[in-house]
Amino acid sequence: MASAPPTLPPIANNADVRFLGAMLGDVIRAYGGDRLFEATEAIRKASVERHRDGGDGDGVDLGLDRLGLDETLDFVRGFMLFSMLANLAEDRQGFAVEQGADLTSALGTLAEAGVDRDAVMRLLDHALIAPVLTAHPTEVRRKSMIDHRNRIAQLMALKDAGRDTTPDGDAVDEAILRQIALLWQTRVLRRERLYVTDEVETSLSYLRDVFLPALPALYQRWDRALGARVPSFLRPGSWIGGDRDGNPYVTADSLKVALAKASEAVLGHYRDQIHALGAELSISAGHAVVDPAVARLAEASGDTAASRSDEPYRRALSGIYARLAATHQALTGKPAPRPGALAGEAYPDPRSFRRDLVAIAHALEIAGGLDSGGPLAGSGALGRLIRACETFGFHLATLDLRQNSAVHERVVAELLKVAGVAEDYAALDEDARVALLRCELANARPLASRFTDYSQETASELAIVQAAADAHAAYGPQCIVNYIVSMGKSVSDLLEIHLLLKEVGLYRPGRSPTCPIMAVPLFETIEDLEAGPAIMQAYFALPEIAAIIGARGHQEVMIGYSDSNKDGGYLTSTWSLSKASTALKPVFDAAGIGMQLFHGRGGAVGRGGGSAFAAIRAQPSGTVQGRIRITEQGEVIAGKYGTRDSAIANLEAMASATLLASLQPERLSQAENSRFSAAMDDISATAFKAYRDLVYGTDGFRTFFRQMTPIAEIAGLKIGSRPASRTKSDAIEDLRAIPWVFSWAQARVMLPGWYGVGHALQAFEDKALLAEMAQGWPLFAATLANMEMVLAKSDMGIAARYAELVEDNALRGIFGTIRDGWHRTHEGLLQATGQSRLLEKHPALDASIRLRLPYIEPLNLLQIELMKRHRAGEDDPRIGEGILLSINAVATALRNSG
Repeated sequence: MASAPPTLPPIANNADVRFLGAMLGDVIRAYGGDRLFEATEAIRKASVERHRDGGDGDGVDLGLDRLGLDETLDFVRGFMLFSMLANLAEDRQGFAVEQGADLTSALGTLAEAGVDRDAVMRLLDHALIAPVLTAHPTEVRRKSMIDHRNRIAQLMALKDAGRDTTPDGDAVDEAILRQIALLWQTRVLRRERLYVTDEVETSLSYLRDVFLPALPALYQRWDRALGARVPSFLRPGSWIGGDRDGNPYVTADSLKVALAKASEAVLGHYRDQIHALGAELSISAGHAVVDPAVARLAEASGDTAASRSDEPYRRALSGIYARLAATHQALTGKPAPRPGALAGEAYPDPRSFRRDLVAIAHALEIAGGLDSGGPLAGSGALGRLIRACETFGFHLATLDLRQNSAVHERVVAELLKVAGVAEDYAALDEDARVALLRCELANARPLASRFTDYSQETASELAIVQAAADAHAAYGPQCIVNYIVSMGKSVSDLLEIHLLLKEVGLYRPGRSPTCPIMAVPLFETIEDLEAGPAIMQAYFALPEIAAIIGARGHQEVMIGYSDSNKDGGYLTSTWSLSKASTALKPVFDAAGIGMQLFHGRGGAVGRGGGSAFAAIRAQPSGTVQGRIRITEQGEVIAGKYGTRDSAIANLEAMASATLLASLQPERLSQAENSRFSAAMDDISATAFKAYRDLVYGTDGFRTFFRQMTPIAEIAGLKIGSRPASRTKSDAIEDLRAIPWVFSWAQARVMLPGWYGVGHALQAFEDKALLAEMAQGWPLFAATLANMEMVLAKSDMGIAARYAELVEDNALRGIFGTIRDGWHRTHEGLLQATGQSRLLEKHPALDASIRLRLPYIEPLNLLQIELMKRHRAGEDDPRIGEGILLSINAVATALRNSG
């Protein structure tokens, strides 16, 4: 007799969810009418009843078949908006950030381990923590929707502060209701595909509106916590406008646009801050001693207004403002908005601007005549502006270049052939390639000629590196620091980057060669991750490379989560990434080079998603070293950096985890580490075989996948500028990881986040050791925790409905294998973690997911019915719109589905 399922605790629906949900109901009734409201409410109640106490509720009639097409569209919009508002409510309650993920807590943990604050400051002297925004297409919501959501968040913050009215005099509750009404009447779907310039504008909205004000304020908090001014170790990065891998629409022109718009944004921020300081620093020479440095700035400003003749600080700031306006003209090629009446000379670099700011700050510090400097010595707005200048420069965010190694190979082959150096570079073996490239790198002679007509691909790549050289001259070397080689497989892949950079003078040969842009290998597949340490060892052995890296002090390696998962499955990907990091460390140590790992994570667990705090802390001992970069993309950007408060919380979590991972003593003994690693090798091998057998070894799996999931329909969302596949092939190998993960999430299978793990856990005989690993090994604990979240969001009952879309009965049987794998994984996880049900030890996350389930299931069922009609040939445009709306709504409810 089967045992009864465990009793589920009641869901503590938070007050914000109830408040915002009720307002949404009012809006639906007001604008959609009583019939729509009552139908929506009836379906909601029936679905909640269906999920009550974890029962399957097969006997509950949701009434979906009674909705007409127009009502279906409105119903889906309503449930999507509820999910968006529920996400907002949860973010406000802090579900997105773990307990202890702040610097004060991290310092306390380190102090208990005997690590003092001097050690922390020494680490921060050479640290770099960089969230890197990318344009990977996983954000299904239009920017207009996100903007309304953020306004609601700001209004809710006013309610928290006990305010009844906004600064403009509107009643707060009425203003919230108005924003929800605007959400209801805002078009959800994009009508045109996104262009690179659209993606640039979207990223700029976060960098300008959130990062620019948030980071200096966060640094102030850290200065107080550490009792000293910390270095500017946390700086944002971006791929948007520089990532050409598989995106033919990213060109030299888009790179120039991205850099110019970023510079325009940061310079505008600086001018606004200088203008505000000018209004504040009304200090008269008749009441304060004027430092000579300020007097010189005032005199050089050209400000002769009689009304400010005794106000040296205002005159000095007028001159600084004029110089910033001139800098704007020089860097963007157009006049600054509100340039001011004075003429000034453009700043040659951010250091010159900072020098003027520091002169004013120093003058204010000594003006008090006290040892402490007096009240004006505090950092305040001027201190935040100095910090912003250090952090953002004139470029706002460091922009990475990225291209596939195969493209570089073809470009270099053409350059060498046309120049008469090598007739067939591609035919050479690796040793011959390296020898040839080193010979060319030792020669200052360029290969390219402006009198030659190159292929479009080669001309485009040459234009990119020339734009990078021009950017260095204009914005400074921090604007572009990294050139990432996708599918990096050899030393020659890295040397090809140096050869291209030499063409524009960025690589300079000689006895001590220099190159301000770092060639970064991206190891993506399981095979490439295993080969990575040997590649880096050979790379470091080259004298010219050793000289360049030695001067820099560190070298970055990027490790890819998405493709390694699609290649080998969740568990093998996670373990291979950890093993690659561990194996790289002695290679770097032997070369005397600091290691900087760049983690290419996505939003979904199948693409490396999950808690960044836990993931960083789970990195192998000694591999973080105070330097880490992590990609942030799609829906994750809006979720983590949508508001200043959420950005501060998530950035601090990233910084705190980096300190802990870098300085906290190893938590495992050598014996434990050996036992756990050996067990993980066995588990990974079993999981790898199970995953590969299903995805790449099952006849017809490709057809099964494309018919069961909405992979074809997802292409209609227009959520990114790049194609869904790298080639025109429909092979799984050529499909990008994002649509692969996204489509499985829509069908509620979530296969990339768990398949194969159940086979491995079941086959491993020492179940006590698994429990010990789950309890005491951060890597295994984080791996299981992320997988547990995925399992909780999956639903094999709904997935079975999607499997019915598969036309061939025999192929449909593949779903039985998947369902069996899910049950194995479910049981194995519960046994390893000592739980009776999923998320038993994580009540907040459990409540969050179970709150959503009644709202997701009707969306899935409607999506399936609409897909059936669409695939049967019905051409009513509302069917296609309904499918896309349902994809949008399910993704919103699942949160990290891509």
